[in-house]
Amino acid sequence: MTAPMLLICANKRHTWNLYSIVDDKVFDLQLSVPNKRYCGSSFGWLIDVDKNFAVTLINPFLRVKGRTKKENSIIRLPPMRPPPNIDDQRLRWSRQCEHYVFKATMSADPILNAEDCIVVVIYLELCKMAFIRLRKDTTWTYIDMSVDRQGTLIHEVARVEDKFYVVDYFNRLLSFGVTGESNSDLELVARITRRPGVDKRYLVYSNEKELLMLIRCMAYTGGKRATKRFLVYEFNFDKCEWFEKHNLGDDVALFVGDNSSISVSASKSGCLSNCIYFIHDSDLNGYDIGRRYHLDFGVYNVKSRSILQPCTEHARNLVEMTDYQPVWVVPTLKL
Repeated sequence: MTAPMLLICANKRHTWNLYSIVDDKVFDLQLSVPNKRYCGSSFGWLIDVDKNFAVTLINPFLRVKGRTKKENSIIRLPPMRPPPNIDDQRLRWSRQCEHYVFKATMSADPILNAEDCIVVVIYLELCKMAFIRLRKDTTWTYIDMSVDRQGTLIHEVARVEDKFYVVDYFNRLLSFGVTGESNSDLELVARITRRPGVDKRYLVYSNEKELLMLIRCMAYTGGKRATKRFLVYEFNFDKCEWFEKHNLGDDVALFVGDNSSISVSASKSGCLSNCIYFIHDSDLNGYDIGRRYHLDFGVYNVKSRSILQPCTEHARNLVEMTDYQPVWVVPTLKL
């Protein structure tokens, strides 16, 4: 099992480096993808949005510099519904198209398992969601996000068997199914009695078949963001409630950031067990753009509640030099 690696822009045109956080090693290859923010990474594919609000899937491992590029390294999806053309919103979002989709994920590899591949996006300032099924849909299906007669701010979405689960700013767990008729009714499943704070939420379906919610508690001082700790909750499907965990287990490592949250076997991947690897990612406070704003990354030990930061000096230097947010990615080729 390969551990997720960091894809770091080299600040040269269409050039990214691949860094192994486990081995503290930059691989001797350069991946050829555009220099921009990517709103998601699943199954080795990157997800981005252009100025026309069209979503594109790119496999950087099929576009290694010096090797023959394969035709199926890019998959273009239909454009999404543009924002309302009120007070120049459409023009503003077109200029900031890289941030129009806050986060995106896929349910399966779009080449190896296209029939089961569903792309889900959280977009327009975390307020809306949509999905499209490869080889089945020609347009996006939009989800009504009103629950209990109020709107919401979506932080994360994850697939568990035949449903997608969503966690929002108010610590509510929501779900929706994708049927043959593209049904997308949103249901309230559970909630945690916890006041929203300066934090972010992630969902990850672990290798142990557990649905986990990670709450990343952060502080903002002097123009910098710093992660202070993670709270971990596991969802009990029988009782429809969350309970807090203080131990992930001896063979679990989690990765979170601007991509689908990932669970790996620590022993098979060489990662530190019972730990959460985290990278600086987008938020609503403006601490996610520009060089030297990417330094909120490290490894959080769940049992000891301690943070190793930075991961290594080599990683810190690479991240300091880039103008774009690094992203976790799982390689789809032998290195």
